[in-house]
Parts: sequence; structure tokens; C-alpha cells
Amino acid sequence: MAKSNLAVIVGSNRRDSINRKLAHALARLGAGSFEASFPRIDDLPMFNQDLEGNLPPEAVRFKSEVGSADGVLMVTPEHDRSIPAVLKNAVDWGARPYGKNSWAGKPAFITGTSPGAIGSALAQQQGGGEALRQGGFQASA
Repeated sequence: MAKSNLAVIVGSNRRDSINRKLAHALARLGAGSFEASFPRIDDLPMFNQDLEGNLPPEAVRFKSEVGSADGVLMVTPEHDRSIPAVLKNAVDWGARPYGKNSWAGKPAFITGTSPGAIGSALAQQQGGGEALRQGGFQASA
């Protein structure tokens, strides 16, 4: 049986991100069950609907990487009780333009860590809801 391809999206653009370290550790733990790819999000331009007619190459690359994955794992920190702007921007690019949602029908998981007392719980809650509103992630337990 072929291994599933899991797009692991790190919701941090910090060079020494503990969430990047967690994402790579999770990929190593699951290496027998899935192939992990790490789509880059820190180079995506800020989402602008004016660009939908001629998508920037970074957005085309990102949408292709997500589109070819069997599922998505988001590993994110929490910024001010929400998902980081870099991750929200990636969610927007993945969902647009209308009718070309790269997230549609994919099982998705969200996790993360933080040195704070509640970790990234609120970002996970808000991020999961945001992803579902963007049209298409299957809720996964």
C-alpha cells in the first residue's frame, strides 16, 4: 500500500521556531505511515483578491503542493490568541480563487506548542474553525 502524502504546514516564520521543530519531529514519528512535505508559506505575498486573475508564482506553487497532498497537518504557535498572520494568509491563498480551493475535501489536523500555560489551544480552536469556514477541510478528530 502506498504511503499517504501529508502536507505539513508550519504556521511560524521564525527561524528557530519550536513549532517547526515539533512539525519535523511529528513527521519523523509518522515516517512509516506517510510521506511528509513542508510547503513554504513565508514567501507568499499578502493575499489580495486583485491578484486572483494572475496568481503569483509563490501562490501557484503553494496551491499545487497542498493540492497534491492527501491530507494537511498545521503546526502553529499562537499569536495574540489567534493563528499567526502568515498562516491565515496561507489559508486564504489555499482557498482562493473561488472554485479552486486547494483545501477542499482534505482531512486536516491542527496542533502546536507554546511556552505559555495553555500552549496554542486558542490558535488551534480559531485556526480549525477558520479552515473549515474557508471551505473544505474535513473535520478530523
